[in-house]
Amino acid sequence: MTDTLRPADTVGAQAPEHGHATLNRSIGVVGGTLLTLSCVTPASTLFVVVPDLFGTLGTATALTIAIGSLLCIAVAFCYSELGTLIPSAGGEYAMVSTLAGRLAGWLVFVLSLLVVMIVPPVIAMGTADYLAPVIHLDPSVAGAGVMLLATLAGLLDLRANAWITGVFLVLEVIAAAVVALLGFTHAERGPSSLLSMQVAGAHGHADTVTAMLVVSGLAIALFVTQGFSTAVYLSEELENPRRNVARTVLATLAISTVIILVPVVAITLGASDLTELTGGDIGTMVTAWSNSAVGTFVSLCVALAIINAGIVMVIQNSRVLFASARDKAWPSPVNTVFSKLGRFGSPWVATLAVGIPGAALCFVNLDTLYGVTGVSVTGMYLLVAVAALLSRRNHHRHTPAWRMPLWPAMPILLIAVLTYILTQQETEYLLWTGGITAAATLYWALYLRPRRETRWLVSIPSE
Repeated sequence: MTDTLRPADTVGAQAPEHGHATLNRSIGVVGGTLLTLSCVTPASTLFVVVPDLFGTLGTATALTIAIGSLLCIAVAFCYSELGTLIPSAGGEYAMVSTLAGRLAGWLVFVLSLLVVMIVPPVIAMGTADYLAPVIHLDPSVAGAGVMLLATLAGLLDLRANAWITGVFLVLEVIAAAVVALLGFTHAERGPSSLLSMQVAGAHGHADTVTAMLVVSGLAIALFVTQGFSTAVYLSEELENPRRNVARTVLATLAISTVIILVPVVAITLGASDLTELTGGDIGTMVTAWSNSAVGTFVSLCVALAIINAGIVMVIQNSRVLFASARDKAWPSPVNTVFSKLGRFGSPWVATLAVGIPGAALCFVNLDTLYGVTGVSVTGMYLLVAVAALLSRRNHHRHTPAWRMPLWPAMPILLIAVLTYILTQQETEYLLWTGGITAAATLYWALYLRPRRETRWLVSIPSE
């Protein structure tokens, strides 16, 4: 029998040894969308992640991101329904545990924690490249500084952070708009080149990008807009979550797709040749299209965007760790410490626990982590789709929630596509992620399952 949680079970979870802590509902759709968009951080994604796709996929980059964005619509439907059905700061793991079983929820928690712990320092280290017009810093030192700054900001009230990240978000949208305008006004090729699927090969010759390479790149393309799922982590702090979680998820996906995809198309059309496009040095392209002053402005906006992303990711990560402690995923002393709330209502110990190790990770070689992250995101989405397929069984059918169109066809199609994408990933990345998942399963079997009455009791806060 599937070890799922019923509403009656979650009530028992609301009496932990240290008391049941809940977060304050203090933000609406606008604040939630600003925070969630800042986690997608379109400009830093455009300038840090997309250049790697240009290097692999060339002119097929825009097409790959577009396909990934279409897949994300189905993912967003799943998140919207499950996030309103189970509004918890635990996000994916609370949703999957309740609907697909505690083991599945635990594995989703591990995959999500893997993603959110690794991505911030990887992106933060990109700050040095974009501060170069003003000051030259070691990437690891710059990244660690960004992580520490983000940790301090994460200790503040969530409403204050919504305003901070909102200001930064405006700057990064301006930077993306400048890049798009310059690319389109300096176009070297027509729209048909977006379907040519070419990349610069050896000695500058054009090589054809295969369909299989595009499918392989979809794991990273899914990661490009992955931050829209942050809305479900904020569901405990959103006013009227039954309505506002879905609005925030869908609005964020739509806005972030436009902010990222339009400049990608412009860069593809405006690059002087395939070698420049494959090189992915967007800052150099911007300077060539305009002048050094504009290039410096865009670079500084990107640096601020990365700092912005760090702040929101630390906020998100701390909520996940806070929720896992509240739901007793760890030994009692650890649960007690991580579930503490500070003066501003934020989980301050959990914030420090994700921010300080993130700063330390900036000094570690993270070459394979993009690949591992892509596999983890795909696996996480797969388990969420399975939970969405089970979301209308028994009593869940009558629970008030936003309901996706085309159910159950939507989650079934998503499960099939994501499974196929996983089979096309590099063996090294699959082995790394599989090894971590196996270790997590062992922890479940040896510690959590034998203590199933007192551990991993997923709670669903009331509205």
